[in-house]
Amino acid sequence: MRRSFNFFERFSKAFQDYPSLSRIIVVSTISGGGLIAYSEANGTNGVVETGTRKKKVVLLGTGWAGTSFLKNLNNSQYEVQIISPRNYFAFTPLLPSVTCGTVEARSVVEPIRNIGRKKNVDTSYLEAECFKIDPASKKVFCRSKQGVSSGKKEFSVDYDYLVIATGAQSNTFNIPGVEENCHFLKEVEDAQGIRKKVIDSFEKATLPELSDEERKRILHFVVVGGGPTGVEFAAELHDFVREDLVTLYPKAKDLVRITLLEAADHILTMFDKRITEFAEEKFSRDGIDVKLGSMVTKVNEKDISAKTKAGEVSTIPYGMIVWSTGIGTRPVIKDFMKQIGQGNRRALATDEWLRVEGCDNIYALGDCATINQRKVMEDVSAIFSKADKDNSGTLTLKEFQEAMDDICVRYPQVELYLKSKRMRGIADLLKEAEADDGSKKNIELKIEEFKSALSQVDSQVKFLPATAQVAAQQGTYLAKCFDRMEECEKNPEGPIRMRGEGRHRFRPFRYRHLGSFAPLGGEQTAAELPGDWVSIGHSSQWLWYSVYASKQVSWRTRVLVVSDWMRRFIFGRDSSSI
Repeated sequence: MRRSFNFFERFSKAFQDYPSLSRIIVVSTISGGGLIAYSEANGTNGVVETGTRKKKVVLLGTGWAGTSFLKNLNNSQYEVQIISPRNYFAFTPLLPSVTCGTVEARSVVEPIRNIGRKKNVDTSYLEAECFKIDPASKKVFCRSKQGVSSGKKEFSVDYDYLVIATGAQSNTFNIPGVEENCHFLKEVEDAQGIRKKVIDSFEKATLPELSDEERKRILHFVVVGGGPTGVEFAAELHDFVREDLVTLYPKAKDLVRITLLEAADHILTMFDKRITEFAEEKFSRDGIDVKLGSMVTKVNEKDISAKTKAGEVSTIPYGMIVWSTGIGTRPVIKDFMKQIGQGNRRALATDEWLRVEGCDNIYALGDCATINQRKVMEDVSAIFSKADKDNSGTLTLKEFQEAMDDICVRYPQVELYLKSKRMRGIADLLKEAEADDGSKKNIELKIEEFKSALSQVDSQVKFLPATAQVAAQQGTYLAKCFDRMEECEKNPEGPIRMRGEGRHRFRPFRYRHLGSFAPLGGEQTAAELPGDWVSIGHSSQWLWYSVYASKQVSWRTRVLVVSDWMRRFIFGRDSSSI
């Protein structure tokens, strides 16, 4: 008997010496009976192998920013707690295709647990909605989305680092009737609701004893907003009606109308002028009524009121409205902004490292936040002092060139300004300020002349658009920063601190625009790519297919989306009311 206990003592000591063992099953026989000892040791369990506690990262949101952060985080010293009312990632650029059955809803979603379990980082997920952030106590307060019969539906979660990626909600601009009568296109559920409403409208219009006026109203589809989402939905709906529905509902062929209302003078104003003109001409040929300079003032149950810039108000009967006019801040973010003194802003302000201003351990990315790019003129005196190493009170070209790399990294608007002026470098900027001096080596600037040379640089400060491309790049950037947090604490790799000593830990976030697409229907797409390259037509449509297929979050969704496209080419779109 003693021999058996000695065995377990030795085995126990061996297990302590090798904590990386995860599962051990020991079988022994004592007095003819069977004894099975099972021990399961999770090698992580919130503690890294060195014995130090893992840092807990709470991630709010499973959209583009949050999912990109989760996919690219590879440091096992973190424990990630995902909190979101949506237990999946949705490929939102394809939502207009979901509204008309070109792509099925389940083809564009990937369960967040599938993404998390493939990581070497401890991840867990809670299906809940965060309704309050308490930065003082490092807690987030959440409300379960499930109908819990026992226990509390509200709970709190502690964090060491908080990553806010909650996205944004549709902006109604407080226009009466929008919330009650319009469809939005932000979530998969929205796209499914629109698809059902379209089919129901055609079914309703075929019922007997309806007047022609009532049938026309039911089959009048109004899209509010001439941005990429609104334009793509209008194009998808037109193709759905022309290619599929008119053959199934022949009597509705001459009754269907699609109207697009845009408050600005043109649609797709963020694109090149050539794309804007082509889109407006194509919609006119296709019979889509584009009303420019029309601002919606009120939405009733059966009609919508719009006012032109001349002040004329018109009332338009409709059967369905899709509202796509921009984004607004979610209530939880508004409340948090008030707590930290940002109550007068439209979005959560962060620095160039995506850290919320005034909060050292809270980061925000995606549509819920905006980078508050620091201006050169705010730091111009500090920049001059850093560059003036000999404290002579004047700045030579050589001194400025030595600090040029840090300045361009810290202030991206400097590089943008040089490109806009077609200057080759900072030397040209300084030479322009000292145009009377013929020798570059002899250029010496005083602080006033230095300020004058940089006075126009901040005109190139730009706010990043609220797009999936920006959010995904921010998520990837922040994950890489977290991976190298400890390393960069010891060996900073960022630019020089203009106000203070040393360097910043990381290089600031820099957005790289990879291009934009605007599908216009009829297998034609407009593409605007880097280098001022614009392509419009069928070739761009195939480029759109290849890019969107490659950008899918998993091979499963990639195969499903491509198969949906093939199914549509062969069999057409499904018109079932489900």
